[in-house]
Amino acid sequence: MKGRNGTETHQTRKSAVLLTASLVSSLIMLDSNIVAISLPSVARSLNATFADIEWVVSAYILTFAALLLAAGSFADRYGRKRATLIGLVIFTVASAFCGFATSAVMLNLARALQGVGASLLLTAALAVINHAYTGAERARAYAFWGACLGIAIAAGPIVGGVITNFFGWRWAFLINLPVCTVLIVMAFRSIRESRDHEAKRLDFAGIITFSVGLFFLIWAVIDGNALGWTSTVILGRLAAAACLLVMFGIVEVRQDRPMVDLSLFKQSTFLGSTFAMLGYAGAAQVMIFYLPLYLQNEYGFAPAWAGIAMLPFALPMFLTPRLGAKLAHRHSGRTLLTAGLLVTLAGNLLLAACAASALSYGVFLIGMAVTGTGAGLLNSETVKAMQGAVPPQRAGMASGISATARFTGLLVAVAGIGSVLSANAVSGFASGAARLGLTPDASDKIGRRIISGDLVGAVAQVPDDIKRELQRLGVDAFAHGFSFATLTAAGVALISAVLTFTLVKSADTAAHGATEVAPAME
Repeated sequence: MKGRNGTETHQTRKSAVLLTASLVSSLIMLDSNIVAISLPSVARSLNATFADIEWVVSAYILTFAALLLAAGSFADRYGRKRATLIGLVIFTVASAFCGFATSAVMLNLARALQGVGASLLLTAALAVINHAYTGAERARAYAFWGACLGIAIAAGPIVGGVITNFFGWRWAFLINLPVCTVLIVMAFRSIRESRDHEAKRLDFAGIITFSVGLFFLIWAVIDGNALGWTSTVILGRLAAAACLLVMFGIVEVRQDRPMVDLSLFKQSTFLGSTFAMLGYAGAAQVMIFYLPLYLQNEYGFAPAWAGIAMLPFALPMFLTPRLGAKLAHRHSGRTLLTAGLLVTLAGNLLLAACAASALSYGVFLIGMAVTGTGAGLLNSETVKAMQGAVPPQRAGMASGISATARFTGLLVAVAGIGSVLSANAVSGFASGAARLGLTPDASDKIGRRIISGDLVGAVAQVPDDIKRELQRLGVDAFAHGFSFATLTAAGVALISAVLTFTLVKSADTAAHGATEVAPAME
């Protein structure tokens, strides 16, 4: 009886660890979704341009992605529990600064600080799960983790819409304060400290070269469309990024115990799963940020209704990981990853067709549902494939690599697809506005306000006789830009699917029998 009680206690503790780590990861996704639905309100409140609200997303993901590898090394060296608690404290303080921001610059700086905390949270949470679970049981743990993220994705737009509608966008950030307080208590009580005892010190040379190199790369992508891709400024940033990232590679291969074991990328399956992760981020997850803008611009939904209208995309991301765990009993990871990317491709094509033809929401939701299904299948499967290729003692590094691939891909996609959307929407608006007698400068200014989500404010100062025509023109221009943006995402999905199918080996990601899987949660 004593042994049985001991087993039950051990399983209960593991369940508490899994729940805490999953909720911590979900906080990051929930925050992104709440903010995405609030962006048009932020633009109106702070008189922000499309570039400004793009930075609300990008400032957060930039520091997040740039520091993930460093955060993984920190967690391995100094402890995963310590990293979780520090990350939660930083995230809480940054959320308060976001909530009380008085300008777009202040908001974006606070968002960058949030990204620092989030980088510690995600790498530590994944490392905690990887340390607590082994073998077939780990697959169920990651399925539960993926389902929790799916719940956050499903709930985020609704919660964000309701908060923005009834309390204002600032509470989309301030709500993190009580949530983080609860998570700090849960983490302190449930997580036991673990670390990589072979780790000696932080790789400061690697941290600096990678983080600064990635910063210059993303900075160039974000401003490339506005400043010109062949401008001296953009070419200078790209050159600096290339030099620093090459230096990062040189630094890592010369170390006995590097922050990133670059030899992993010689493994075909690991490399293929990395491309799958990039495809997931660049073709599926990126839609979290652009669908709310489209729903509010094209269909005129208020934030709360736009959140509810996101459910056809969000719910499959919650439900599909469970299906993926069952399919993993019969199909290899290679099959599931390729299938997820192809489903995402089909969904993006449907979204592009709906936007190009100005179809009703009843048709548009089909495209959202298909894209969300592909995203849900990829969500936990990509993490499982990458984590499985790394020794358990280097779980922090593994989570750092997988999360860096995901959020670097997401950041590049937000910036790149945002550039495609912006360029096509503004040019489409300009051609129509010229026929109405607007000067190029006025047309450009109004067009950029429209694509930020501030359709009403953009035309507030124009004569009444053309105001309605400009509003209609703005809606059409945004749909035109969104169609090209989703076609770009479809191209990312197609390329990623081909690379994944070619590189990932079925033998390395073989299906496991249902009888081998132990329950991760009781």
